[in-house]
Amino acid sequence: MRDVTLAKDAEILDATALMADMGARARAAARTLATLPAATKTEALNAAATAIRAATPAILAANAVDLERGRAMGLSNALLDRLLLNEARVEGIAEGIETVAALADPVDQVAAEWDRPNGLRIQRVRVPIGVIGIIYESRPNVTADAAALCLRSGNAVILRGGSEALNSSRAIHAAFVSGMAAHGVPADAVQLVPVADRAMVGAMLAAQDLIDVIVPRGGKSLVGRVQAEARVPVLAHLDGNNHVYVDGKANPEMALAIVRNAKLRRTGVCGAAETVLVDEAAGPLLSAVVEMLLDAGCEVRGDRAAQAADPRVVPAVDADWDTEYLEAIVAVKQVAGVEGAIAHIARHGSGHTDAIVTGDAATAERFLSAVDSAIVTLNASTQFADGGEFGFGAEIGISTGRLHARGPVGAEQLTTMKYLVRGTGQIRP
Repeated sequence: MRDVTLAKDAEILDATALMADMGARARAAARTLATLPAATKTEALNAAATAIRAATPAILAANAVDLERGRAMGLSNALLDRLLLNEARVEGIAEGIETVAALADPVDQVAAEWDRPNGLRIQRVRVPIGVIGIIYESRPNVTADAAALCLRSGNAVILRGGSEALNSSRAIHAAFVSGMAAHGVPADAVQLVPVADRAMVGAMLAAQDLIDVIVPRGGKSLVGRVQAEARVPVLAHLDGNNHVYVDGKANPEMALAIVRNAKLRRTGVCGAAETVLVDEAAGPLLSAVVEMLLDAGCEVRGDRAAQAADPRVVPAVDADWDTEYLEAIVAVKQVAGVEGAIAHIARHGSGHTDAIVTGDAATAERFLSAVDSAIVTLNASTQFADGGEFGFGAEIGISTGRLHARGPVGAEQLTTMKYLVRGTGQIRP
């Protein structure tokens, strides 16, 4: 019988060796990328978008294989929706790349500059981070989004997509690199881990001399593993336990439209609302919200007030207030005004995206300032929590941390700062 320990060690050694090779090539490419003219990167991005469009049949064929395998594995409807590609979604991927191409290049932007009394001229400028490692799950579009944003910001990237989307990611990666490389960008600037072996995740997390920052994009288990094991700085994207608070002074028609969109537009995205809080002063709005959601095919798990509003409501348990469903299930609770909503979100929210619907300016400002989330919206759906909707072209996640970047992580958020100090011969006394 094969020795399991030795077999595991051999796999880890293979993964380590593969990551060492990929990391060294990425580091070399990053040095080239850091000095590429903005126009060259723009041309390369537009060419990548064109290549993605031309490869649509191959991408969809690869995606069909992934979908068939995903159904056989018993993936949930939410995960299958994240995995699904069609012509419209592939076109959206290409358009997203073109939007990133049209963005102002963040590299070498002067964020601040000043003169010192001794004559020194100091500038704080944006520079690439270096090599970005991105570990993501079932969304194949992240392959292109991450590649585009890293190229725009002058970073090399090592992509490790989920095994369930490996064929789709390979097809997208091949098309992107073929377009990019034709315009003078090193092919090693965008690398995709070629195997589904989970040992590659561990190898990335340990590659502190090769990768400058890791971005995990996926469920709690993935993010938890990355945060626990990483020896590389982590830019975390946590779950989206998002709330919509309907205030007593909300426009009823607006409130119903926002709640429906926030929950049901796409239930499997991180910006989907998972809990609806309704002001006890909102009168019949609670019943209207509950009825609308139920009639739309959404299961409602509610407190006593929500249950009293409609007999179809399932009694909520404590866990419902902390759950990211990512499907057509929502928790509904009546609260004592904006302060009740703020307190509930502080206790149960994940710091991702929370919304208020109200016509009262003072209440709105209280909510916007007191809710400590990466994104807080007024009279708008939580599903706008998306880098494309923010004008970033794409994103590699919504950072819920407080250091370096918070909210949608686009090209600018993938840069760091460098100080340029120009003198005329000054020495320090």
